[in-house]
Amino acid sequence: MSGVQHVEVHFDDDDVRIDRWFKRHFPELSFVQLQKMMRKGDVRVYGKRVKGKEHVWAGQTVRVPPIPGSPDQRGGQFTGQKAKAKQKQLSDHEIADVRSWVIYKDDAVIAINKPAGLPTQGGAGQTKHLDGLLDALVFDGRHRPKLVHRLDKDTSGALLLARTPKAAGALSKAFQSRATDKRYWALVAGTPQSRDGRIILKMDKIAVKGHERMVVTNDGKHSLTDYSVVESAAQMAAWVALKPHTGRTHQLRLHCAEMGHPIIGDGKYGGQAAFLTGAISRKLHLHSRFISFPHPDGGQVTVTAPLSDHMAASFDFLGFTVADYEDPDFE
Repeated sequence: MSGVQHVEVHFDDDDVRIDRWFKRHFPELSFVQLQKMMRKGDVRVYGKRVKGKEHVWAGQTVRVPPIPGSPDQRGGQFTGQKAKAKQKQLSDHEIADVRSWVIYKDDAVIAINKPAGLPTQGGAGQTKHLDGLLDALVFDGRHRPKLVHRLDKDTSGALLLARTPKAAGALSKAFQSRATDKRYWALVAGTPQSRDGRIILKMDKIAVKGHERMVVTNDGKHSLTDYSVVESAAQMAAWVALKPHTGRTHQLRLHCAEMGHPIIGDGKYGGQAAFLTGAISRKLHLHSRFISFPHPDGGQVTVTAPLSDHMAASFDFLGFTVADYEDPDFE
């Protein structure tokens, strides 16, 4: 149980409802507990009682009554020695490794090149995941970075993180409104007959032998992907650029498989046809190459992620040269 605190509202929390401010910085406090504290007058701003729907503004001081939980935690906000102490829960090697993934960083946004095989968030049987490593990316900020979108466990590449609540809101809105431009690279088995095309399917999730997978259904959710064949290696494999216009689970994997050219390494949707012999890795060959997004502070930013090691090796084996590539003009 913490004592009474007087907490100044930071500019990142300017003009937010006070109940949401509490949820951000004191997540251990339940909604019912907060409402009871407000009714009793224990929560005050400049000495005045407040209600949950009222807004707080940068520079104001909020009286926070004693609440359960550590007084050193405020919804992932860390400063000074607190941040360093929190980061020490990770080994020096882990911190250095995670920081080596950073491909872009400013005061609002961090972009990393997520390794293949690393889940974005924890789940059944997952002991290591990106969300559990984000303390390494606090740097000199006041907040723990927040995930604003996802990549599949076995997909590598560009992934954005928000460094402030304000940036998280802006980036989340950009993804929801499809104001971002995302491009993926994939190696697929065989070569599509049409060099460019659009895939439109209705897809839904089903359970198969205790596992979930996406399937094409008449009453499923609309999904749309543009593709362009960049280069091919005879009829063995092709390098394909993909632009998803919707964000369904496993969309690109299912779309390529339904086109008759599964992504190499994707046994879940492509079966044995997704695995090539020779020096081609059996790992999934799907990479988030770049994201172009409206920056929370204005302007447009594009981040580009170098290929993962196993995809780079496969590109070399097939004779594909990244330096010769030019992005197709998808509409």
